[in-house]
Amino acid sequence: MHTVAVLSLKGGVGKTTVALGIASAALRRGTRALVADLDPQGNATTSLDPPFTDATLADVLETPARAILERAIAPSVWSEQIDVLVGAEELEQLNEPGSDGRRLENLSRALDELHQDPLGEDPYELVVIDCPPSLGRLTKSALVAADTALIVTEPTMYAVAGAQRALEAIERIRQEQNPTLRPLGVLVNKLRVRSYEHQFRITELRENFGSLVMPTAIPDRLAVQQAQGACSPIHEWHSPGAQEIALTFNMVLAKILRSSRAGRHRVHGTDEAAESPAEVSGNAG
Repeated sequence: MHTVAVLSLKGGVGKTTVALGIASAALRRGTRALVADLDPQGNATTSLDPPFTDATLADVLETPARAILERAIAPSVWSEQIDVLVGAEELEQLNEPGSDGRRLENLSRALDELHQDPLGEDPYELVVIDCPPSLGRLTKSALVAADTALIVTEPTMYAVAGAQRALEAIERIRQEQNPTLRPLGVLVNKLRVRSYEHQFRITELRENFGSLVMPTAIPDRLAVQQAQGACSPIHEWHSPGAQEIALTFNMVLAKILRSSRAGRHRVHGTDEAAESPAEVSGNAG
């Protein structure tokens, strides 16, 4: 079971769109997945539209017991292949910037429980954590629990600074609490191909982060909002824009699965070789 944290330290960049896009690609591929909605806004939960649960991820973070975990997980409206660890507004109360190490590890404990003793006959192959847009306790909990972290950004003047801060946070958690954590990459969202400013910022990102910048960006398309509003996977939204975006998410999922190898309990020294730099072009996908 591989766990990827999807994060951004700035709101409004489409982080939840990316988390849901990865889940959609997993569904298309037949990869059983769990989406953990760690963002107090709960947008991933809304789009996945699970039935009511009498516990949420907030309860799991307070008490990562098996019984509570089972009550906080529900199937999504998409498919029984995609489950939801349900988010709630109460998560905001747990996002204070404290440094309680034990509480930071509660999400990791819960996911380890699912890894060691799956809920059903088909264990999860992938866990996607949708983090809040800040570096409080919730995002730190996700990084402690994750194998890899995917940074989402927009091609704006703040992109480089935000990505740098996120990479520094990943490195800090790796050094202090999760030695197997690795950055998966920097994914550019809401790209307008004909915008000189956007192309300039992508070039700037590549100059600063090299091959960490994903080789394709996600174009700015109305299909994303349409699919989410209809509680539909982007891969099942039949429009040219949706299919263009779906191809990008297929590539992101493929990179995640290539990096998974031994899952949550990797042996040190098994990291894959660094990939050669790939150019971000104006044609996403």
